[in-house]
Amino acid sequence: MLAALTLLPGLAACSATVAMEPAKLANDPACANVEARLPKTISGQERRWTDAQSTAAWGNPASILMTCGLEAPGPTTLPCRTSDGVDWIVDESRASENKYTLTTYGREPAVQVFLDQGVASSGDVAQALGPLIRDNLAATGAKCTSLSEATPAPEPSPSPTPTP
Repeated sequence: MLAALTLLPGLAACSATVAMEPAKLANDPACANVEARLPKTISGQERRWTDAQSTAAWGNPASILMTCGLEAPGPTTLPCRTSDGVDWIVDESRASENKYTLTTYGREPAVQVFLDQGVASSGDVAQALGPLIRDNLAATGAKCTSLSEATPAPEPSPSPTPTP
């Protein structure tokens, strides 16, 4: 199950600081390396201050929210896309509202990004964050695969015919 970013009250357009919750592994030094190198803008949205360790936000109101320090997700049936050497699980369950969640797959600790697709492009997010994640978060060896790449289940053996 993918973790969800938790937004706290106070995420108003006039708020200078975006209120967020840190992830369980937010104090991992790898997250500090990512956070120190985050871009000033993504998809034309300016970076804003957040009040939680290993988090970031862009836009006013915030349209891109990132947190580093999640436990690496296990296999999932959600779509998984690779961009710039980083695999991303894409949760499109709120696509009708233009809300998407991207979670790194095969990286420890994991990064999760919540974005408003009406304001920010998931491609821009993956392009901006991918090199930072690739270069600073350890790969676990887990990779995106498609169902066509999965090993097919063996055909069941025919049942023996009883002999009289």
